[in-house]
Amino acid sequence: MAKLRKGVAYRKLERPYTRRSKYRKLNYVRANPHNLIVRYDMGDLTKKFPFRLELISGADIQLRHNSIESARKTCNRLLETKLNKNYSFKIRMFPHHVLRENPLASGAGADRMSTGMTMSFGKPIGIAAQVKKGKCIMEVGCEEKDAMTAKEALRRAQTKFPMHCQIKLSKLVAGKRVYL
Repeated sequence: MAKLRKGVAYRKLERPYTRRSKYRKLNYVRANPHNLIVRYDMGDLTKKFPFRLELISGADIQLRHNSIESARKTCNRLLETKLNKNYSFKIRMFPHHVLRENPLASGAGADRMSTGMTMSFGKPIGIAAQVKKGKCIMEVGCEEKDAMTAKEALRRAQTKFPMHCQIKLSKLVAGKRVYL
């Protein structure tokens, strides 16, 4: 299997490419790359928690599905071990954008394999979520005593992303959400 290309090649926001259709003529993306993110909602989803922590994006960026999944695993592992399902954890973005690559060969005999830039549309290699600055990436709901554990979990998830993030804490007061 080919090596995964560096994330810096797909970091900048570009026009979202999501052209998938059930009709073959209208579908320009021939192969649909599968999403590596296993779950988007974890923990106790029935309970309303008074405290909510949000991981806020610090830049306009594309996040690949494998980095979102690794952040999810890291965050959820700490929450499960420390809080025993007494939390709710949600991923607030979905990777729609199809990433493409135009593989160019180098070395001896490359002229017979490569077409250069004449047919440079590229083959799909993965998917990414396009995130704007200030948008919530992940959120954790918890009790007041567990707020520091949830903050540490989001800090660990933040290290999996290639940009600066901010963690905001909010509290439910008389039915309204107040940021602290």
